[in-house]
Amino acid sequence: MHVVIASARNALRNVTGALFVGLTLAASSATVQASERLYIFTEHYPPYNASVSGEGFAHNEDQITGICTDMVKAMLARVDYDVQMKMRAWSYAYDWVQGRENHGLFCTARTDEREQLFQWVGPLASIEWTLFAAPDSDITLSTLDDAKDLRIAGYRGDVMSQYLVDQGFNVIMNTSGDVNPRRLALGQADLWVTDGLVGPLVAEDEHGITGLKPVLVFRETPMYLAISLETSPGIVADLQKALDGARSEGELDAIVARYE
Repeated sequence: MHVVIASARNALRNVTGALFVGLTLAASSATVQASERLYIFTEHYPPYNASVSGEGFAHNEDQITGICTDMVKAMLARVDYDVQMKMRAWSYAYDWVQGRENHGLFCTARTDEREQLFQWVGPLASIEWTLFAAPDSDITLSTLDDAKDLRIAGYRGDVMSQYLVDQGFNVIMNTSGDVNPRRLALGQADLWVTDGLVGPLVAEDEHGITGLKPVLVFRETPMYLAISLETSPGIVADLQKALDGARSEGELDAIVARYE
C-alpha cells in the first residue's frame, strides 16, 4: 500500500513538474510573441505617406499609401512581425514613439540633431527642402539668408521648420502643414517651407491653388524609418536586411516609378 501511495505521489510530482514547465514555456512564448509586435506610425504627407480617405489619420495599413509607405510595406512583407500601422499628426506621433519599445515612425528625416534619438532603417526616399512663394509673388532668393526678413509658414515637429527656427528665421508655426498654401494666398506669410513634391500637391488638393513658385531649394535629406532606442537592435537589423533585400531586387525603384 505504501509503495502504491509513493508511486502515485511520484507520478503526481512528475505531472505537476511537466505542467509547470509547459506553463513556463507557454508564458515565455507569449512574451516573445508580444515582443515581436511592432507599432509603426506615419503622417499624412503626400505623396510620401497619404491616407486613402484624404484625412489626416488612419487606423491600419490598408488605409495608408504613398511612396515611403509602400517601401515600408515591402520591407515588412519580408519579416515575420505582427505590425500595427497608424497615421496620426506628426508632432503627436514623433513624441509618442520615443521611449516606447517596438515603436517606429516614418518617413523621418535623418539629421545630426536627431541622430542619437532613434535607431535608423533606410534610406527610403529623399526630400528637397524648398521655399515656395505664392503664384503672384515677385520674391526671388539667391541664398537662404535672403529670406531672413520674410515670414515663413511652417509647422510644429517638422524638421525643415525647426531648422529655420534654430537659424533665427521668422517661422509661423501651425499644427499641420496643410493650411500653409492658404496662408500664402491670403498674404499671411511670404514663403512656405516644405518638400518640393509635397508643396504643389497639397496646395492643389487641399485648396485648389496651382502655380506655386519654388524660389529656393536649400537642402536635401534622406528619409528613414526611425525606431525607438528601446527596441531590440536585432529587430532593427532584421528590418534593415529586409529593406536592403527589397532594394536589391528592384522593388523600391518600381515603387518610385509608380508615382512618377
